[in-house]
Amino acid sequence: MKKIKIENKGHYELDTPERLQAFQQNLSEGWSQKDYIQYREDWIKLPKKKIIREYPPQVDIELASACNLKCPMCYTITDEFKSNVKTMFMDFKVYKKIVDEISDKVYALRLSWRGESTLHPKFIEAIAYAKHKGIKEVSFLTNGSKLKLDFFIELVNAGIDWISISVDGLDEIYNKIRKPLKSEDTLQKITDMYNYKVTHNLKKPVIKIQSIWPAIKANPENFYNTYAPITDLIAFNPIIDYLGNDQNIVYEDNFSCPQLYQRIFIASNGLVYMCNSDELGKHQIGNIKNETVYTIWHGKELSKMRDIHAQENGFMQLDICKSCFYPRATEKNESANVNGRQILIENYINRSQIIGK
Repeated sequence: MKKIKIENKGHYELDTPERLQAFQQNLSEGWSQKDYIQYREDWIKLPKKKIIREYPPQVDIELASACNLKCPMCYTITDEFKSNVKTMFMDFKVYKKIVDEISDKVYALRLSWRGESTLHPKFIEAIAYAKHKGIKEVSFLTNGSKLKLDFFIELVNAGIDWISISVDGLDEIYNKIRKPLKSEDTLQKITDMYNYKVTHNLKKPVIKIQSIWPAIKANPENFYNTYAPITDLIAFNPIIDYLGNDQNIVYEDNFSCPQLYQRIFIASNGLVYMCNSDELGKHQIGNIKNETVYTIWHGKELSKMRDIHAQENGFMQLDICKSCFYPRATEKNESANVNGRQILIENYINRSQIIGK
C-alpha cells in the first residue's frame, strides 16, 4: 500500500539552489558531518518507513501562547482560539525539565508554536540553557518585533542557530498585515543583524524570512531582491485555512502524516499534542509535568494516531487531520519570474488566497 510522504508541505523556496545549499551548509556548522547527515536522513526516512525513533528528531516547545500582533490570517485572532487557549508563558522549571531529558537524545529544539516566543521573559536564557546542554540545533519563528540589534547580539551570545522571520510583503502591504509593525523598521532590523554577522564573520544564526504568497505576488522579484542581500534564505507559502472557513476540501489520496514520526509539540501549559495543526488543543497525548517525552512519544495516544494513519486514508477518521493543510491536495496554478528563474506557485485546491479569508 503506497503512502504519500510530504516533506515541508506548504512552504516553498523563492531562492536559488546555490543559496539553499549554502544555508544548509552554514546550519550544519558545529555538527560532525556524520551526525548532521543522520539527522537529515532520519527526518525523511522515519516517516517513509514508519520507524519510531527512541526520541523524536525534534521537539517543539511553546514558550509563549500569547502574541503581540493580530494578523488577519492567523488563528490566534479567532473567538474559538481565545476561548480554548489560555495565553501564558511556560514555567521555566518545566522547560528545564524537558531540556534535561532530551538534551543528548534529540537533534533539534524549536522554541515556537502558536504564540510569539520572544515575549517570554527568559527567552534568551532558554536558548542558552538548551545550547549548554548540547542540543545541536535551536531555532525559533518570530514576527521580528523584538529583533533590535542589542537583542540579536544576546541571541548570538546565547548560541541560537536559526531564526525564521515572518515578513509578509513590503511597504503598505506589510504594514497592513503586520500592524503595528512597519516595513522599513523590520527591513532595518534585518539589515543590522546581517551586518553584525558579516562584521563578526558569523555563519550562524542563519536567517530565513518567509511570506504569505498573496503579499508578494504582485512583484515577487522586488521582494526577493530587497531581502536576498541581507538574509540566508527566502521562502513563501500559500495562505492556510487557519480561520476554518473552507468546506469543499480536496485531499491527497492515501495520505499518511510524517509529523507522527518527526516531532511532538509541548504547549506553554505543559500539555503535549501530536502536531502543530492542533492549535485549539483538542487532541492531548500527554502532560509533560507528570510524564516524560519518552513515555509520551511511545505512549498509547500517539501510537493510536500512528495506527489510524497507517490505514488507507485513515486520517479521514480524525477531524484535526481533515482540517490540516498537510493532507490537502495542491495544484501548480500560478507562476512567477524572479531574476530569470521561473517559480511555480502551488496552491491548495479550493483555498482562497485572499488575506483574511
